[in-house]
Amino acid sequence: MITTEVTVDELAVLMKKAAGITVDPQELKQAAGSPFDCFGLDSLGLLGIVGELENRYGLSLPPDSERCKSPREFLDLVNSTLKAGA
Repeated sequence: MITTEVTVDELAVLMKKAAGITVDPQELKQAAGSPFDCFGLDSLGLLGIVGELENRYGLSLPPDSERCKSPREFLDLVNSTLKAGA
């Protein structure tokens, strides 16, 4: 069985790729409960990340995924969706 999980490190890469925001993965890990605003990521940037993930895994994320307020909340939602769809 393949365990598919998006890590904080991957999220940092996606933030750079989809939104052009460079975030230190360690910093992101330590502040995973902080709002995305703290990292300079807006809802449009998050939508870009959602799109990247949907393309990568070939499945739709819940419509509320772009309304997640923090990296932790977002990763929890994405990873539970991926597990359900795996």
